[in-house]
Amino acid sequence: QLQASGGGPVLAGGSLRLSCAAPGLSARTYSMGWFRQTPGKDREFVAAIRGSISTLKYADSVKGRFTISRDNAKNTVYLQMNSLKPEDTGVYYCVADQSWNIRYDSPAEYPIWGQGTQVTVSS
Repeated sequence: QLQASGGGPVLAGGSLRLSCAAPGLSARTYSMGWFRQTPGKDREFVAAIRGSISTLKYADSVKGRFTISRDNAKNTVYLQMNSLKPEDTGVYYCVADQSWNIRYDSPAEYPIWGQGTQVTVSS
């Protein structure tokens, strides 16, 4: 139900925009977000947007560099990533839930996951 795209290789300091299409969901009402994972590590929260009132949340490591946004008409959520660093490398997963949870930064709170898109930042 979630189709993530936009990943790829990029040099440090560069930018990428990830997209998450949700054709079977209402991006307007669902809470959606992004997690990332590198080999040997747990999935890490990146950003989330609340469905009903568009509250935005970010991990401290990406604040000021990443922006999550939503296009309700296209049922799509975006993650604009600027000033990328090598430590941003990983597989980025789009997630969704019908409700907003206090533990919005926990992967266990999201029942719907996309297939992931690889982001590789080289120095």
